[in-house]
Amino acid sequence: MNRGWKAKTLEEACQFSSGLWKGENPPFVKVGVIRNTNFTKEGTLNDSDIAYLDVEVKKYEKRRLQFGDIILEKSGGGPKQPVGRVALFDMKEGDYSFSNFTASIRVQDPDELDFRFVHRFLHWTYVAGVTERMQSNSTGIRNLDGEAYKAIEISFPPLDEQKRIVAKLDEAFVGLAKAKENAEKNLQNARALFESHLDSVFTQRGPGWKMEKLDVLTELARGHNPPKSKFIREQKPGYVRFYQIRDGGSDDYACYVPDTPQLHKMKKDDIMMVAYRHVGRAFRGVEGAFNVALCKISNARRDILDDDYLFHLIPSQYVKGELLKRSERSLIPSMSIEHLRELRIPLPPLREQQHIVKLINSLSKETQRLARIYEQKLEALESLKKSILHEAFSGNL
Repeated sequence: MNRGWKAKTLEEACQFSSGLWKGENPPFVKVGVIRNTNFTKEGTLNDSDIAYLDVEVKKYEKRRLQFGDIILEKSGGGPKQPVGRVALFDMKEGDYSFSNFTASIRVQDPDELDFRFVHRFLHWTYVAGVTERMQSNSTGIRNLDGEAYKAIEISFPPLDEQKRIVAKLDEAFVGLAKAKENAEKNLQNARALFESHLDSVFTQRGPGWKMEKLDVLTELARGHNPPKSKFIREQKPGYVRFYQIRDGGSDDYACYVPDTPQLHKMKKDDIMMVAYRHVGRAFRGVEGAFNVALCKISNARRDILDDDYLFHLIPSQYVKGELLKRSERSLIPSMSIEHLRELRIPLPPLREQQHIVKLINSLSKETQRLARIYEQKLEALESLKKSILHEAFSGNL
């Protein structure tokens, strides 16, 4: 520890409060409730989607947020997003509380500890992976070990030095945020350019091009939903891999269900299209059963329709775009299989389809190369951020 610095556990330095349940007993008051969805990766609070709920006055009085409180995510997360994120509550007006998936942390002695210094320190414990080692997911939901978290030791200098460190961090993070914004924008532009080119490919016309109904060229089927009580996380005899919306290209949420005649199954050469919420997203190369939020598209006319051409056509405006138009009145986009059957798609001669696929694959490789460059820049910026935070709380900033 640096000379002049002190050390305390979080439990010694701060007051912890559990999150709020709505309750059922009057009187009630309408309160803005901070949830996991209001946390950002940068440790700030996103107030664009705060839920306003009627909650019991007695419950709210004990959990009313005040300026300078730190909100901790103690449950939730996912395979690529461990729990332990924090957000600084910096609102000076209004009635706000926090959900039961979160907790509040309040500095006990503001003359000893600056809440902004504590917030930056807790954000560092998250990005450095400290909280990831304090979690369990035995119930399918990630939970933070509250006692282990409270036992974290925070070292801190005199108050004026804390404020100086916070100011230096703020200055550094402004530049990092700008660099990150530019890299993310370039990444988005690279992907948007590919999608734009993809759409333009299918709008061209040449000799022998036709417009044909998808129902004539393919076999279409929606999935089946077995009871969730039958889901298991590990494969075993008599069970089959079960695919849902979030499983395209990922095994993070893999689950298995009993292999029954009621299941709807796909083969590796079938195209699986998302039919709910993220309509038009497609994947293939997998075997198993699938739920009702997915649609299986099987090529029934390989003599005139190339598999790869069909796969690239699905996320274009001819399929995805038209389906979204037809569901635009819904709060959540969803696809009717009848709409899909009636869609007419451009069908050039088979050899020209194969030529188009080669062009798309070439552009896809270049897009992926550019995307990887920008992703590496984002990774480097995140590493720099961790390094700056480490220097700050080691007394070297």
